[in-house]
Amino acid sequence: MAKGETYEEFTAKFEPKRTTDDCYTPPEVFDAVLSWACREYGIDPADVVRPFYPGGDYEGAEYPDGCCVVDNPPFSILSKIVAFYQDRGVGFLLFAPTLTCMGIQRCSKVVAGAQVTYENGAKVNTSFVTNLDRFEMRSAPALRSAIEEAQAAGAPAMPKYDYPAEVVTAPMLARYSKYGIDFAVTPDECEFIRALDMQREMGKGIYGSGYLIGGGALARRADADRLAAARGGGADVKPPTTWPLSARERAAVSRLGLST
Repeated sequence: MAKGETYEEFTAKFEPKRTTDDCYTPPEVFDAVLSWACREYGIDPADVVRPFYPGGDYEGAEYPDGCCVVDNPPFSILSKIVAFYQDRGVGFLLFAPTLTCMGIQRCSKVVAGAQVTYENGAKVNTSFVTNLDRFEMRSAPALRSAIEEAQAAGAPAMPKYDYPAEVVTAPMLARYSKYGIDFAVTPDECEFIRALDMQREMGKGIYGSGYLIGGGALARRADADRLAAARGGGADVKPPTTWPLSARERAAVSRLGLST
């Protein structure tokens, strides 16, 4: 490892980089799209073929008579895939990026414009191309609504925690930015943490990590919070889980800023 490099930073260099061709579809989103397609085009779910998966070969896949491909293909070769199915008379409804779908030839464009969060974390404004529709292009409000509802229902609920003023996280700083508030902390006023002591005892942590602050930063944060509330931030409703500082952490806070 390089000097000063953390283990996480070292191992991250060896992880495969994902592109838009690695947008694996969340099951709830695919199910919503398939249900819409079955109603809209009279597709029998038993006839649906999904040839696009890691290591799959869509050109060598079997396409029984009367089958229909409903799947999320690699976006970078979408035009080639559409031509392949059109030349062979295979029905298809394929996921496509909204911003470039109009350039795909020999197919209809079903523009839902729904932002989909794929399983690799990529957020793509998504529409569809098909040879099942009688229109060259169309909007699809019902399809968009189905996708949005599916994602809302399938999204895991993130735990909401309340932290003392001595803890700063990225969402807290983002709140200040939202309300036009300048707030900054010097290196000697803070200490990086991934979790509070009490959280570690319960196998939990700060989502995205954070910092303990002390010294003058605490007073400046109090001013920033008052200003945010005055500018429309309001007083947040306290979430159910509150994490206090341990005695060790309070001692650490009291040391911060003393070198100034």
